[in-house]
Amino acid sequence: MKPRILIIYTGGTIGMIEDLNTHTLKPFDFSHLMDNVPKVKMLNYDIDNIQFQPPLDSSDMHTAHWKDIARSIVENYDRYDGFVVLHGTDTMAYTASALSFMLENLRKPVIITGSQLPIGEVRTDGEENLITALQIAAATDSFGLPMVREVAILFDNFLWRGNRSTKRSADNFNAFESSNYPSLAQIGLSIHFDTDALNRKHSGEELRPHYELDTTVAAIDLFPGISPTTLRHQLSCPSVKGIVLRTFGAGNAPTAKWFADALRETIERGVVIMNVTQCGNGSVHTNRYMGGDMLSNLGVVPGHDITFEAAITKMMHLFGLGLDATEVVRRLEQNIAGELTVANF
Repeated sequence: MKPRILIIYTGGTIGMIEDLNTHTLKPFDFSHLMDNVPKVKMLNYDIDNIQFQPPLDSSDMHTAHWKDIARSIVENYDRYDGFVVLHGTDTMAYTASALSFMLENLRKPVIITGSQLPIGEVRTDGEENLITALQIAAATDSFGLPMVREVAILFDNFLWRGNRSTKRSADNFNAFESSNYPSLAQIGLSIHFDTDALNRKHSGEELRPHYELDTTVAAIDLFPGISPTTLRHQLSCPSVKGIVLRTFGAGNAPTAKWFADALRETIERGVVIMNVTQCGNGSVHTNRYMGGDMLSNLGVVPGHDITFEAAITKMMHLFGLGLDATEVVRRLEQNIAGELTVANF
């Protein structure tokens, strides 16, 4: 039996062409993309596709588009062995994180890829990324089961867990990294899977999609010199249910009384606040320093080693389930889709 793979083309640089008048890149259609990758036919797979109309620059990606991607996977889940999502790089990690929460009990590969250069360019990375993504989506283990059973990002020489990934470069082909979790596979002359890193924890239940996402969340970046007026203004939006607070180092924040009072008043209003480090690598250690300990005592949820992209989409997902603030707080600190490592310090 030939592997059956569904490609979901959302847009992104991989399918763009240059506008001859403005010399800017703009999304083009799927047939243009496939015409530039004739080697796909050598894979001997049964490949179908779904195309967004119109294709998107990923900067225009929205939660409604995440729902469209998830529905495309759910509605075709039993017909295909794996799924490849072609996507722009700028918001790829957000989409990968969101899908990991939306597709509960996923047991097939959802491989997201794209490129830094359009597929029609001489030096494009798009051709290799697309072909490798298709091969990974079709890969099986010795029991004939999918090798990858989660949402992952394939870029350059690495396969990363989707909700552990962050875009690190706008210029290099190796555009993504996962500082707090190992690669799921390394790609060289062959594809070497790390079976210890791959998700193998499944309840045995059927795929359970969650389409509702609540966007009444916000993010606040701390910086030296942030004023009480600025912080209180950011915290006071009446419609916001949850805030990702991007803190210094190991989850630290100012210890000034006005700062603590502002957070306490916000939490007492029922707003959930999650502590996520600004550092690309490392974890929130709430009891290591006074600033982190103060946040913990106020009721700020420690994000451990979660990425910002996973934190914001996880919050959207949990509030989208209709959970109250107390239950959201409880689940934020839990590892529900491989997105964080809970450690005791």
